[in-house]
Amino acid sequence: MPRRTLPLIPVVATTAVCALTLAACSSASPAETPSTSESPSTPSVPTSASAATSVDNCGFTVPLGTDPQRIVTVKSTATELLLELGLGDRIVGSAFLDGPVDLPYPVDAPDVPVLSDFLPGQEATLALEPDMIFGGWESNFSAEGVGERDVLAERGIASYVAPSACKEEGYQPDPLTFDDVFAEIEEAGAVFGAQDAAAQLVADMQADLDSVVPDSRGLTALWYSSGDDEPYVGAAIGAPQMMMDAAGLTNVVDVHDTWTSVTWESVVAADPDVIVLVDASWNTADSKIAALEANTATASLSAVQNHRYVIVPFAAGEAGVRNAAAVLSIVDQLSQLQLG
Repeated sequence: MPRRTLPLIPVVATTAVCALTLAACSSASPAETPSTSESPSTPSVPTSASAATSVDNCGFTVPLGTDPQRIVTVKSTATELLLELGLGDRIVGSAFLDGPVDLPYPVDAPDVPVLSDFLPGQEATLALEPDMIFGGWESNFSAEGVGERDVLAERGIASYVAPSACKEEGYQPDPLTFDDVFAEIEEAGAVFGAQDAAAQLVADMQADLDSVVPDSRGLTALWYSSGDDEPYVGAAIGAPQMMMDAAGLTNVVDVHDTWTSVTWESVVAADPDVIVLVDASWNTADSKIAALEANTATASLSAVQNHRYVIVPFAAGEAGVRNAAAVLSIVDQLSQLQLG
């Protein structure tokens, strides 16, 4: 089967803080370690000492020891994890990137071929002859997307979903913790044959997390991802909550879910001190600021009137390699906000 020539995207490696701070970068002070749960709430990865030959991934068995060589990645979190694990040369196509690839920990990563700006179809995906498809969301694996997982398996193509994105009972982290994120990275190291790199990545992230000084002002926050009529926001058990906890912020949305839609009336009633804005290639932070300031109701929010915004790239708002660095960035941005 002829190979397609795919466009390349450059990979930018930066320091942990500056990779995510879209305003001016400044150093964060060392501090106490934010608390995490004592044990992961998702099935953990077998250690190198384990005799396990597979992992249970959202209800699908994924074998260990195959070390996939031709991988298609879907979503930024999947692509960036493999790059940080030193496996960029195995990525034959990446898709559905939420913005520029921006690695928090420097690594010698190749440019990544882009298959599609959005969710690719089966034909385009299969044309790359992958032996593994790594998706950031379960919904990536559908008949309208890269293909259903059982159908892919019949074709001899393995599939893997970020465990933090599993929604089935018994698999979804509740709540997501940094222990879960670290276990996810270690599991990926086992699945893709990069255990040592995974251990180093976890150590780098833990070092960043250990250096966080949470904001101590008791600030409340809204994590605003998208939506005009009804804002789609970070809820109480997902990655936004995990990072807000570590940064010293109180989420004004107390809904038992990872993400949820709320009303603007409820946001106005809560009047958060700070609004965390998700910056995506398809829905920028600047566009959300303009919409907030143009809307009569939201223009009355104290955070809008005083321009108290914290900006986080989309990929940093989902469980992945950017989370610890994102907390540092959030705290740094909070320190630059004038309140009172």
